[in-house]
Amino acid sequence: MSLVSLVKIKSETEIKKGIAEALNLIQYSWPAGTEKIVIKPNMCYYWDYSTGQTTDPRFVAGLIEFIREELSSNVNISIVESDASAMRCKYAFRFLGYERLAKDCGVRLVNLSEDVCEKVKVTVKNEDFEFAVPKTIKEADLRINVPKIKFLSHTKISCALKNIFGCNPEPKKFQYHPKLDEVIVALNKVMKFDVHILDGLIVSGRHPVKLGLIMASKDLAAFDSAAARIAGVSPKSVRHIMLAETEGLGSHKFASIGEDLRYFAKLFPKRRLKDKFLSSAYTFATKTGLLKVNML
Repeated sequence: MSLVSLVKIKSETEIKKGIAEALNLIQYSWPAGTEKIVIKPNMCYYWDYSTGQTTDPRFVAGLIEFIREELSSNVNISIVESDASAMRCKYAFRFLGYERLAKDCGVRLVNLSEDVCEKVKVTVKNEDFEFAVPKTIKEADLRINVPKIKFLSHTKISCALKNIFGCNPEPKKFQYHPKLDEVIVALNKVMKFDVHILDGLIVSGRHPVKLGLIMASKDLAAFDSAAARIAGVSPKSVRHIMLAETEGLGSHKFASIGEDLRYFAKLFPKRRLKDKFLSSAYTFATKTGLLKVNML
């Protein structure tokens, strides 16, 4: 059973302190000799962080400051994302505040869709997949995943596991939706991240809410199981979480430490029965071909 820490902060001025506490609670130790670090925030679209849909650049800035205090001011830090069907990094970096962050913090922004890549084969549930693994991720000494908790029609929730789907350099990501759960797990197998730190300052849910949560774990499946519980979803009903466990990426069983998980679960704006029905209908329609998605 893996540890998942939960820390409550009152404002963005406490981000660095909250990250430090969350990592200390899971007894995280920085790898010796770390020189190259990759940080993967959630930049799924052009939504401002205030919507709860994307990672707050102030959260990433606090993380960068803490890393340099703990390791060295000379570590090479890259913030990564890839182009998607309806999003381009060159615009997202600018609109979401990451260009300014990169300048202020002296870090590199990397569009993984333009990175040098190596083809890698992987098997999930007896099915073979092949993906391009970006050089920036492959050569990193430390990979840090900074996701959000969100509802998603195809997979019920989106958190740490789903955030790594954004590391796939292929822009036309809608093509993977018929087997999205398997693809999410496959990508996490070929691009393993070392630690997962949730930006839960604002969450979207049914509507945006200031939650003030920082969560951390070294276990992907445990982390997402805790996120599911907060969102009011049974982890056992989230297929990619259970598949990740089957494929050796962690355990859905977790022990929470720090703040009471029930405190955050009570505040999280959960979906109504009507929302769940519409989500299920959309998923069925896309998987059966009744609804065709534009793949431009």
